[in-house]
Amino acid sequence: MNTRTETATRQNRIDLVRPDAPELAAPGPFSVGVQTLHWTDPRRADVLNSITELVFAPRPLTLEVWYPAELHAGQQKGTQYHTVIRDGKTPTTLHGQAVRNARPLTEQGPYPLVVLSHGYPGNRYLMAHLGENLASKGYVVVSIDHTDSTYSDLSGFNSTLYNRPLDQQFVLQEINDLKDQPGLFSGLVDTDRKALIGYSMGGYGVLNSIGAGFSDAAVVSPEGPPLGLLQERAHSNPEYHRAIDPRIRAAVAVAPWGMNYGLWQPEAFADVKVPVFLMGGSRDEVAGYETGVKAVFHCLTGTERHLLTFEEANHNVAAPIPAPFEAEADPIDFKHYADPVWDTVRMNNIMQHFVTAFLGLHLKGETAMVAYLQDENGLKGFTSNGRAGLKLEQSGRTPAE
Repeated sequence: MNTRTETATRQNRIDLVRPDAPELAAPGPFSVGVQTLHWTDPRRADVLNSITELVFAPRPLTLEVWYPAELHAGQQKGTQYHTVIRDGKTPTTLHGQAVRNARPLTEQGPYPLVVLSHGYPGNRYLMAHLGENLASKGYVVVSIDHTDSTYSDLSGFNSTLYNRPLDQQFVLQEINDLKDQPGLFSGLVDTDRKALIGYSMGGYGVLNSIGAGFSDAAVVSPEGPPLGLLQERAHSNPEYHRAIDPRIRAAVAVAPWGMNYGLWQPEAFADVKVPVFLMGGSRDEVAGYETGVKAVFHCLTGTERHLLTFEEANHNVAAPIPAPFEAEADPIDFKHYADPVWDTVRMNNIMQHFVTAFLGLHLKGETAMVAYLQDENGLKGFTSNGRAGLKLEQSGRTPAE
């Protein structure tokens, strides 16, 4: 990392692009607006309070929305994101290019929808670099604060196991219901073209949201949600399969957790028909590699799929923002964001590059992006040595082939 990039990282910038970044990592032509929304699912099973009988309660969710915007004369780019680091209490301020509450640019819309889903723990800013980047390229990006799974409200893991795909589905449905009503999403979003992107437990939710139903063993596991709640999203449940949203046209799962713990049987992935782009580190000690993301790749036999491997990387691959400088005071907080081998900004840029190509193909029909998704004669868009440490695999046919 050069001195300029290192200085910017210490300023907690989430919009960094290295000089050696791959071609498609660069921001797009649109200015970016950002708004924070607070929504509530009025009735959701309350996992943490359902012991001997099922209890229901409202489930609040906070969202960060990035979108193409029109800036008025003299309006300067840039905003601050006030949040906390991994310990759940130390404040930090992140800096990006978006403009708070800027006017949505509906004249060139509607734009495809992308939903971001963080890990356990995390928050809606963990992939803020990708939110801003995609919005600048003509997407509406909605990032979820998953209740009971954020730095500030971290609670029992069973809540995350049950709620993660349901949070994703709730947000998708709410946006669909609101797109024709006055408000932020009116004329802005096209819910017939949408994608899910998840990291770690977010990736777990994404795989279930697109048709990989949970195993019966996971449903009855004493370590899982009580009262067989995972049956709602189980492979053996016909109602689950009927509820899969056919408007989801693409999915990205980064270091998805669960395969290495028996949450799925291999046959569950054959039901997935959505194109999937997987990313993982070859030394992932949390979600596994051979028994985790690579196993998922081989089991997705019914669809186009890609696997990008970061050689020698651990679990924190590509998705997390650079560690805020406040996290450097504690090794546990720091390693939540960082990888021992790979520079985080480099991984962010690589993720931005491939996600731009993948979504451009599947949500916008940009067939020229196929060349960026194949590993023939070197990775297109990378410098001569910029692909070092990367391995791209593909199976299934892309739409342009």
